[in-house]
Amino acid sequence: MSSTVLCYDRPAERWFDALPIGNGRLGGMVYGGVDAESVRLSESTAWSGAPSATDVSPTALGALPAVRRLLFEGRPAEAQRLAEEHLLGRPTTFGTNLPLPRLRLDFGGGAFRGYRRRLDLDDGLVLVEYEQDGVHHAREVLASHPHGVITLRLTADRPGAVGFTAGLEDSVFPGEVTTTASGVAFIGRAVESLHSDGNQGAAVEIRVRIEAEGGTLRRDAHTVTVTGADAAVVWVAVGTDWAGDDPAGRAERLIAAAAEAGYDVVRGAHVEDHRRLMGRVSIDLGEPVDLPTDVRRERLARGERDDDLIALYFQYGRYLTIAGSREGSPLPLALQGVWNDGLASTSGWSDDFHLDINTQQNYWAAEPANLAECHTPLVRFLQRLAEHGRDTAKGMYGADGWVAHTVTNAWGYTAPGAGMGWGLNVTGGAWLALQLWEHYEYQPDEAFLREEAYPVLRDAALFLLSYLTHHPVHGWLVAGPSDSPENWYLAPDGTQCSIAMGNTADRVFAEAILRICGQAATILGLDPDLRERVAAARERLSPFLIGRHGQLQEWLDDAEEAVPAHRHTSHLCALFPERQITPRRTPELARAAEVVLERRQRAPGWEQTEWVEANFAAFYARLLDGDKALTHLTKLIGDASEANLLSYSVGGIAGAEQNIYSFDGNAGGTAAIAEMLLQSDGEEVELLPALPSAWRDGSVRGLRARGGFTVAVAWRDGRLHQARIDCDKAARTRVRYGDAVIDVACHPEEGLMLEEHHFKG
Repeated sequence: MSSTVLCYDRPAERWFDALPIGNGRLGGMVYGGVDAESVRLSESTAWSGAPSATDVSPTALGALPAVRRLLFEGRPAEAQRLAEEHLLGRPTTFGTNLPLPRLRLDFGGGAFRGYRRRLDLDDGLVLVEYEQDGVHHAREVLASHPHGVITLRLTADRPGAVGFTAGLEDSVFPGEVTTTASGVAFIGRAVESLHSDGNQGAAVEIRVRIEAEGGTLRRDAHTVTVTGADAAVVWVAVGTDWAGDDPAGRAERLIAAAAEAGYDVVRGAHVEDHRRLMGRVSIDLGEPVDLPTDVRRERLARGERDDDLIALYFQYGRYLTIAGSREGSPLPLALQGVWNDGLASTSGWSDDFHLDINTQQNYWAAEPANLAECHTPLVRFLQRLAEHGRDTAKGMYGADGWVAHTVTNAWGYTAPGAGMGWGLNVTGGAWLALQLWEHYEYQPDEAFLREEAYPVLRDAALFLLSYLTHHPVHGWLVAGPSDSPENWYLAPDGTQCSIAMGNTADRVFAEAILRICGQAATILGLDPDLRERVAAARERLSPFLIGRHGQLQEWLDDAEEAVPAHRHTSHLCALFPERQITPRRTPELARAAEVVLERRQRAPGWEQTEWVEANFAAFYARLLDGDKALTHLTKLIGDASEANLLSYSVGGIAGAEQNIYSFDGNAGGTAAIAEMLLQSDGEEVELLPALPSAWRDGSVRGLRARGGFTVAVAWRDGRLHQARIDCDKAARTRVRYGDAVIDVACHPEEGLMLEEHHFKG
């Protein structure tokens, strides 16, 4: 079915034409060429940089009271200057993930016909076929999670017709390419001087082994040539010393084990492992369209409907999550997942972990799209981040608990960023920690809550209890000095400022962490004194405020935005992913949130980029407006995703000189589609909450809802036809369809079947 296959009628010419494969650690972009095959390699731990104990400004703690005082006195420009001097982080070995050399197989030129290239999302296989000189050539490429390797199998329908020269080339960091008895090797170190000191970084080793069936294998100093083979298999493995591993030993062990098992066994294990996750969810939004995927995307961008392409995009986000984040992955999905185009790592951003929406958005699809296991690397990452963040909390704020700011790296960086306007996001770590609670909500497990989630959440709450400050006029507890990522406001004298006290985003995440800590402690029967403290602090948090334009205020004061078209709407996190604002419980605030969205889009030069479109689609889904959500999904695919459907940050925005791949749009788009079809808050499961009027008939199977429920929904002529709810264990919940709500009991032995008439009693 086209909703699970990306297909093309020509080879890739650019990175944004190539097809992604990954095993949760090792990634590849497969070009599928005829003259030459290129697989652009990347690996999640191939990081420049190193841990550092000098990232926090030594004068920060001493300057903090003065910055707060100036802000409370209405002197933000002075506070801004003092904060820039004393509060910003001072990274020297922060680093970035770096792309690896590419694997290149040269075949020689010649005319060809009947070309087909496809990525099968169900099986996790890239397939390339064409006819050249009367010979049918086929190539299959996969990234195996069970065996930890990338492998290519090349075949032809004429004996002796397989031949190529293999090498590794185009390294962006120092290294040496050599040949071995059966392949090619690369030995290098991931160092660079833009984001680090040019000296420190992970040692990286790549091993390529070639097994030819028949023919001959000849090697020179840097390449290996296969001639006259009936078929060939190319194995690729990578090792680094990021966590103290032996990089050569790891690569060689993986290659040896995979080769010993053989291609058929490795392929079979890969397909079985991949299908176990991918096959949990199916979606049908419309009739398949028999055209190449790039043509379909172009047609959608021109305004032609293709609902099945939206279904494909949904499943693609799930595929990429599986390919990029697995239970054994050493690191979670970075800004570019496990695929590195070399552009983010050479820009001012760094291919790192952004904590002011991007890393969170990378995992928005994990739970609702039935990929809970893929959340695991982020859980471990948060635990390490909390360990490092204790020193920052104490050294910079004199506070208990832990803190992390806007960006972090493979080494656990928790200090502020190095620039004003984005670096002083004090609740970035708290926002990310909400993913732990989300993981628990979707599949309640007290052992997980007690042993893994609660220690991190408790210490995040302890930081906030230490950090929140009494407002001298209103008496509220407010956070600050901090940014509302990554926006700026106009001070009364017209000065552009970023830091303030009492930003709405900080209020949202403070309320969320304190609430969740109290709930978790109650469930576990722990920390009664702490429960009282967080309850009392929640009562004193500042309220949401509506400004002069009818908008939800981003700052405690009703300041004008310095950049009205800014891409970030951090204060709307109260609407999504949080539910502190909802259309039914807080309609006035929901309308104020919608005003923010309207004003942003009307502003000249609105910074419409990939994660923004995904975010807006999710916002409108929470506002129960499926048509507007669909508009932004369509723009995400048509205007902010490329020929291979990978989302990108638009050139000209946020310092990007050209379009740069970012994983977040793909995952965020999948999450938004799930949110349009099913929502849950732990008390209610809502069916088809934001169904667009264009989606007249369709179905989805396997979505997850909070409380341990799995849901299938079908609709006809725009109305609920049938729903089935299964549960992990016996439970009661409320099910909503439109304005009607019914109480139901669910038992794991038998699914609960519901139809529209059940909601008319």
